[in-house]
Amino acid sequence: MSRRVRTVLTALLAAVLGAVAVPGVAQAATVNYVALGDSYSSGVGAGPYDFSTCLRSEKSYAPLWATAHSVASFRFPACGGAVTADVINGQVGALSASTTLVTITIGGNDAGFADVMTSCRFGSTSDCENAVNGAKAFATGALPGRLDATYAAIRNRAPDARLVVLGYPRLFETGWCGLLAMSSYKRTILNQAADVLDSVIAGRAGAAGATYVDARPFFAGHGVCAADPWIHDVSGLIEAYHPDADGYRRGYLAALTAAIG
Repeated sequence: MSRRVRTVLTALLAAVLGAVAVPGVAQAATVNYVALGDSYSSGVGAGPYDFSTCLRSEKSYAPLWATAHSVASFRFPACGGAVTADVINGQVGALSASTTLVTITIGGNDAGFADVMTSCRFGSTSDCENAVNGAKAFATGALPGRLDATYAAIRNRAPDARLVVLGYPRLFETGWCGLLAMSSYKRTILNQAADVLDSVIAGRAGAAGATYVDARPFFAGHGVCAADPWIHDVSGLIEAYHPDADGYRRGYLAALTAAIG
């Protein structure tokens, strides 16, 4: 065999070996990531915000995760105030067949999150109870169908993507919180409503074949009235009852990373 033939064969062999994955060696996958959802995805509470009306922050968990993983592409249509219909009619347009990862928080606004919080913070105990019971009834009655439709719309646009559904934290610690704070009872029933909402979301996410991420353990001990809260109290009008920058980084980002790496 001539030297020239040996050289050509060696080059061909090297090319073949280079194209074959070596057992035990992880191959980097291309990640095309789209972050959908409401204010708990857009980053309300973390600031500073972009110039849209959606209050998107680079300190939210989604851009933090995208940066840490050097994704091939990242789209961020999540928007403060979004309900399931907004995701279906507007946000899923950011998806495509090449999307490999989708994250979402959604459902809280459908269940009347803002009105419930207003009723409990400024209304009587009975006002709070009525608002909470109405939200729980909606969460167990009407919301499942809306979530199913939302997850189906995502699957339709991005059939090969991994869908990761994140839940909501309990917002409050229930110990002493000062004379002007909501009563421990109000805070307790609001946390119970969050548990109902999360249970519904987890169930529908599972039915859709999605990965559900429970944020509650990661926020435990850091709700409103904690010594080190990661949730804004009512003092910030727009940001009230949303995570702060620590909440997105040490709560949501930590939860997402624990679930998917």
